Amino acid sequence: MKYKRILLKLSGEALMGDQQYGIDSNRLLQYAQEIKDVAALGVEVAVVIGGGNIFRGVQAEQVGLDRVQGDYMGMLATVINSMALQSALEKLKVYTRLLSGINIQQVCEPYIRRRAVRHLEKGRVVIFGAGTGNPYFTTDSAASLRAIEIEADVVLKGTRVDGIYSADPEKDPDAIFYSNISFKDVFEKGLNVMDMTAFTLCKENDLPIIVFDMNTAGNLKRLVEGEHIGTLVSMDDLGDTLKETVDQIQQNAKTDKK
Repeated sequence: MKYKRILLKLSGEALMGDQQYGIDSNRLLQYAQEIKDVAALGVEVAVVIGGGNIFRGVQAEQVGLDRVQGDYMGMLATVINSMALQSALEKLKVYTRLLSGINIQQVCEPYIRRRAVRHLEKGRVVIFGAGTGNPYFTTDSAASLRAIEIEADVVLKGTRVDGIYSADPEKDPDAIFYSNISFKDVFEKGLNVMDMTAFTLCKENDLPIIVFDMNTAGNLKRLVEGEHIGTLVSMDDLGDTLKETVDQIQQNAKTDKK
């Protein structure tokens, strides 16, 4: 396998499927099956899932709630989604552990780094719930932080689009798809990959990010087997390298004409 240990980031909205709210059971089981197929290959899998299908902390201020209180409500929403994913995985006979950033002893273990790593080493799928356990931090930030703490090889951000574009491909048919892009280029182009805190954590710790379409069956498995799927964000400035190569080819062509 190309990766020994991965951190899979899923959005809560993705669990809605075609619904307007809540959890679509078919989508949930699809994700569970994808994770099972990867774990069966011997890959150590950790998962962080958002709670946007139930409640988002940033909605709190819009309805007159305190932002900190709203963020804790959002954390509880991620725990609900995490419990649902855990249940779906266990139906498929996948050993799973749910670790929470806030103490909820009746339903999940508290997050302890060494315990999380040990679960992974034993082949269990580890789900990190409740974000970082702190307000003002998104689940993207939680995914980056947990990935760094457990020394994951890569952060895999599963979305409904097939990678990173120069603009929203659903709105702009001329949007340019990036197969590879550097952290530097993402900053300069102002592309929306993850929130700035999460993105900076990955950049400073040289942790690559792959954005890919999680809704296409088999994509996750093919990705960990080494197939290039989606968009790879890394320290390598591949965009500049490609541009230099194209410029060199064009220069050589001009020279040959002369």
